[in-house]
Amino acid sequence: MRRNVTLSLEEDVIRRVRVLAARRGESISALLRSELERLVAEEDRFLKASESALKRLKRGRHLGGLPLPTREELHDRENLR
Repeated sequence: MRRNVTLSLEEDVIRRVRVLAARRGESISALLRSELERLVAEEDRFLKASESALKRLKRGRHLGGLPLPTREELHDRENLR
């Protein structure tokens, strides 16, 4: 369902938007609609990518190497001598 939105812009901005829309062969409304839809889609992609990256960070990654010694192994005085 589409709804109308009222927008106030400076005259010089409106003039430039008219020219831009005309160059693209569309109305100001169509230009603004497509740009706003693009902006919302971009935000959705960013949020999805951010969520995915945070999940990967929480999961971690094994970088190789031996398992770390336990606390008991580190503090075993007999093995230090």
